[in-house]
Amino acid sequence: MHKYRARVVCSAMLVVALTALSLAGTAQAKLTGAFTRFAQCPYKNTEVRKCIQSVTESGEVVLGSKKVPIVSPVTLQGGAGPVDEITEMSKFYAATNGVTLSKTPQNVPGGLLGIVPDASSPPLVKALIKFFLENSLTGVNSTLELAKTASDISISEFRIAAEEGVGLKIPVKVHLENPFLGKNCYVGSSTSPITWNMTSATTAPPAPNKAISGFGGEGEFLEEARIVVLKNNKIVDNAWSAPAPTGCGGILSFLVTPIIKAQLGTTSAGYNTAILKGTVSSSPAASVKKNDEEHP
Repeated sequence: MHKYRARVVCSAMLVVALTALSLAGTAQAKLTGAFTRFAQCPYKNTEVRKCIQSVTESGEVVLGSKKVPIVSPVTLQGGAGPVDEITEMSKFYAATNGVTLSKTPQNVPGGLLGIVPDASSPPLVKALIKFFLENSLTGVNSTLELAKTASDISISEFRIAAEEGVGLKIPVKVHLENPFLGKNCYVGSSTSPITWNMTSATTAPPAPNKAISGFGGEGEFLEEARIVVLKNNKIVDNAWSAPAPTGCGGILSFLVTPIIKAQLGTTSAGYNTAILKGTVSSSPAASVKKNDEEHP
């Protein structure tokens, strides 16, 4: 009798489990094809008009006297609301997984001491400097992070494609990472962010910086023209300023932070540059939602 009851209970539990899996499969639809790049777009939010994914594949960030090349892809993803009639830009909406701007470390050439060999230096000299100054102890990573909420980002894919005006306004901060610097060494913060006004047009920076130009990209249409892709896109800004570094060195911050500040040099407007090169993809939120609903 007990064995019979055990079999009945097990059978009932199996039926419940299979039913739950079936319902989960029905409820959790998935994107297919090129739409998968918008997996973290809040397209079910009725305020979201478009899904955006921008992947920076190369470029550089110059902060004072330090130049950091972008070698590891950085992704900005989420949604865009309706176009504001005054600013002609759209408010950004956070990615559903919480990672609106990926925290991707970039190696700082010269490491903690900031010694960078001349381009004409012999390969052996370059290799030795890299070995001794860019290892796990002396090396420094620079990680770009969002300084405020996603709603503080403004975007206009039209301006980016048309190469006119500001196409992306984003508040950021730079996290300098090294065992000696501690966990809280930053340039910029939520209360004093670095604000980038990125454009694909030509800049007009204060001296000593000179004008540089971006590029709207090469257009491509995917999924029956429901996705617009701008390849080889280049957005730039070299008119921004940055606050002094803070929190470097942990309990020795009062000693270390001034050293880092001295290494960076002047970070006022005219001495900094951001060049982001990559691919920008966008699609109407309704198209992404339809793709989701069509593929349970």
